[in-house]
Amino acid sequence: MHGRAIPAADLPAGTITVRVVREAVTNNIVGQEVRLTVGGSPRTATTDDQGRATFADLPQGTEARAQATVDGEELVSEPIRVPASGGLRVILVAGLEKVPAAPSVRGSVTLGPNTRILMEFRDDTLQVFYLLEILNTASAPVDIGGPLILDLPTGAAGAATLEGSAPTASVSGDRVTVTGPFAPGTTSVQIGFRLLYTSPTIPIEQRWPVPLEQLTVALEKVGTATMTSPQFSTVGEVNAESGTPFLLASGPTMPAGGTLSIELVNLPVHSSTPRSVALGLALAILGIGTWFAFTTRARSADTHRRLMVRRDKLLAELAGLEERRVRKGALSASEDARRERLTTELEQIYGELDESGLGPQGGGKDLAA
Repeated sequence: MHGRAIPAADLPAGTITVRVVREAVTNNIVGQEVRLTVGGSPRTATTDDQGRATFADLPQGTEARAQATVDGEELVSEPIRVPASGGLRVILVAGLEKVPAAPSVRGSVTLGPNTRILMEFRDDTLQVFYLLEILNTASAPVDIGGPLILDLPTGAAGAATLEGSAPTASVSGDRVTVTGPFAPGTTSVQIGFRLLYTSPTIPIEQRWPVPLEQLTVALEKVGTATMTSPQFSTVGEVNAESGTPFLLASGPTMPAGGTLSIELVNLPVHSSTPRSVALGLALAILGIGTWFAFTTRARSADTHRRLMVRRDKLLAELAGLEERRVRKGALSASEDARRERLTTELEQIYGELDESGLGPQGGGKDLAA
């Protein structure tokens, strides 16, 4: 149980209590200073007669870590995520080196109520994050008869464990494996992967190897994108701390072996044709400019090199702006003004090349535009 957080529905939202004991849960340490770092900011509290230090009004969703120093021994908890509802209880045990580990017992675990699925968009890629809370409510380590194995949905790519995951978790391809036994309390496993898609509508199916106590799914709200599932009981809209809107869906308990079926609709899909055309034009511009540079008479090496390097740099920047305009549909005022300046400077450079006989005749205006 040392350093692990246990959900406590009886505590007010945003509250974490940290109990400090010596070797056994019956040996409370009273008057012990406890430090809680929340979102990078430290807080301190002192344990009461029950050995508990209480930290209240913590911002939900932030990561925290509890610490205490007992007789020179540094006690540190695992990373803790402040839940949206209810509180958490954490215990720090001093003198563990003197106490033999408790034997494991056969039992079961669940995916606790703080388990969540989060989906965000990055260009044409859907980034998916599984924030899993493996919950053992027993007082001893539990052996479930083997590792907990979770197979990710079809199309998952680049899956990896994220910072804050238990060291017993690993990923191979689209399979997540968490080895036991599972200690009392929660075992945090955080997985990230991407889903590539070319259609505005895609299905996602996830089978749970153990019971899921509460279904929570969040999808970044982009345009008219939405999600539906027969397992959803509510779907609403919330804003993240950054102001980004999300669709937030919840559902009831799902049994072991149950399959979550989600359909994502109206996803943002961008055709690759305009981008390819823009890149092709940029390459053509570079190619024509290079051809003229090598077929006209030479001027001094230093001047020639300076003009060519400057021209290539401006053309590359112009190509990038053209690609952005195709992808977004329009440029910002500052980007549009920059495009005009690039065009003007390219015309001047082609003019210098033309005057010296190094570039295309006519100043290269059409090429630069």
